[in-house]
Amino acid sequence: MAISKELLDILVCPQCKGEIYLNAAGDGLICDKCKLLYEIKDDIPIMLIDEAKKIKED
Repeated sequence: MAISKELLDILVCPQCKGEIYLNAAGDGLICDKCKLLYEIKDDIPIMLIDEAKKIKED
């Protein structure tokens, strides 16, 4: 079961309260402003700032 569109519409980045979106692989949520990836494990987004991974800047 994937994350529902309704859930994605209400989730925001816990750090900046900005918009997040599903990554291409479908296994994480990305905040471009904070450059963080919030992983999705067992169809549950892990929305903890301390658990987020930094995204490398191009």
